[in-house]
Amino acid sequence: MRITRFVTTAIASAVMLCAASAQAAITTYTSQSAYLAAVGTTGVDSFDDLDVDEYAGPLDRTAGTYGYTIAAGPENPSLWGATDDGVDFGLTGGNRIDIVSFSSKTPVAGAGGFFYGSDLFGGYTDADYLILTATDSTGASIEYRLSTPDKGSFVGFVSDHDLVSMTMTAEDQRGVWATVNDLHLSVAAVPEPSTYGMLLGGLGLMGYLARRKRNQ
Repeated sequence: MRITRFVTTAIASAVMLCAASAQAAITTYTSQSAYLAAVGTTGVDSFDDLDVDEYAGPLDRTAGTYGYTIAAGPENPSLWGATDDGVDFGLTGGNRIDIVSFSSKTPVAGAGGFFYGSDLFGGYTDADYLILTATDSTGASIEYRLSTPDKGSFVGFVSDHDLVSMTMTAEDQRGVWATVNDLHLSVAAVPEPSTYGMLLGGLGLMGYLARRKRNQ
């Protein structure tokens, strides 16, 4: 009786773990270190190959080995490099009220970066907020309002499914263009051995119960 109760509890734990994983939504991270701890291998696009110049969008780029496309609209499809010092570059859209979108071309589970406001000339400027949105392959979507961002403001999104797009906009803030630096794209983290152990243990115990029932 005691063994049966233990077996039933273990199986229930494994089933609940699987169900929780299946129902998990997109998670938002506002710390780069916390984001990196939640994902697997990460590629970063620094944008330091850009100039303070106009680029016809959409653009196909890579973050490490992960390909993605940047597009802007609906008013202006062009994209611009943005910088304060001519060395460390970010990327912004051509029209301050447009939405800039990042669409993955290779399967990734996470996307993020450093988000802030820039002015007409590409230099950093104060912004009241930016709106960031992520969507995964199930159609699930999450919106995050980043208040008073600066160049150290990191936001990342992680999903249990493929993350297919991320967008940024400053909406209609006078003199503010939404800007990103060091775009991160990441694959899913490898599950902890204990997670596999619980799942396999539960399946094994289910087999044990079935065999025990047949023997009885």
